[in-house]
Amino acid sequence: MPTWLVTGGAGFIGGNFVLDAVRRGVTVVNLDALTYAGNLDTLRSIDGNPRHAFVHGDIADAALVERLLREHRPQAVINFAAESHVDRSIDGPAAFVQTNVVGTLALLEKTRDYWKALDESARAAFRFLHVSTDEVYGTLGETGKFSETTPYAPNSPYSASKAASDHLVRAFHHTYGLPVLTTNCSNNYGPYQFPEKLIPLVIAKALSGEPLPVYGDGRNIRDWLYVGDHCAAIHRVLEAGRVGETYNVGGDAERENIDVVRTICRLLDQRRPLADGRARESLITFVADRPGHDRRYAIDAGKLHRELGWSPTVTFEQGMEQTVEWYLQHQPWVQRVLDGSYRLERIGQG
Repeated sequence: MPTWLVTGGAGFIGGNFVLDAVRRGVTVVNLDALTYAGNLDTLRSIDGNPRHAFVHGDIADAALVERLLREHRPQAVINFAAESHVDRSIDGPAAFVQTNVVGTLALLEKTRDYWKALDESARAAFRFLHVSTDEVYGTLGETGKFSETTPYAPNSPYSASKAASDHLVRAFHHTYGLPVLTTNCSNNYGPYQFPEKLIPLVIAKALSGEPLPVYGDGRNIRDWLYVGDHCAAIHRVLEAGRVGETYNVGGDAERENIDVVRTICRLLDQRRPLADGRARESLITFVADRPGHDRRYAIDAGKLHRELGWSPTVTFEQGMEQTVEWYLQHQPWVQRVLDGSYRLERIGQG
């Protein structure tokens, strides 16, 4: 079985991917800086597993990356490491440039040097997979979907920093021949998501009977992708994706934010009614929109389906039921996260 270097593997998507990879028998060297959204609790089930080695560190630490590549000799590098919250990028864009651009560049340089030193067969088998976002494409009108040929038009500091990292990955393939793959995904949801994002934050607030703030008119549209489906897509791209190509990963589940919030309210009312009998929809409060809020995202994942046979297997309805149940069953995990450096102050919607 292979060994992979996974960066950002204590975050939401990265953590789910690491758990899945270890279950598949892959040996994972997991490099994560453990910033506010990194959480070792996510990886508790593989504590002590010989197929998982956690390393606390930054992808911008070139000497550390070089040492890990030299010592563990991975057959692939999968880069999840990123600052990813739009609201935070508006308040402090420098951290996003540092991690998403400078950090990705450092990781690419050391990976290139490692790859060039491999023997011919190992070079041919090696892959660098970069996990990115649909936000690099900007915003859509009422119709159409993002494809792999959609021009980049990022509208937030976060999406601009991810666009820059995507371009660096592309450049390292065309300039140096590094065998790269890029995936651009739609909004993920599911277990272990840090509770500043829309779905886990609404669950937490709704359970407590707190107001549920929704940006603007609540009609911003996102394509929702269950995190387990996303992990399966990444595995498939690693297995059979064409070197140098980009693959869009979407859940084929467009929903307005207000409908997502109402779905959570309905599911929680069924499972954990409020003591006073109120319907949780009565807690919805519309608040001032955030600057530059993209109106609609939608992914065309046809290329991934046609070339590699991947399609989402979890519907939005199934995924939401599973996600709400998971958070109800894992309140201690949620509480440990909330006892850390972050307090629930703002809603994150994309």
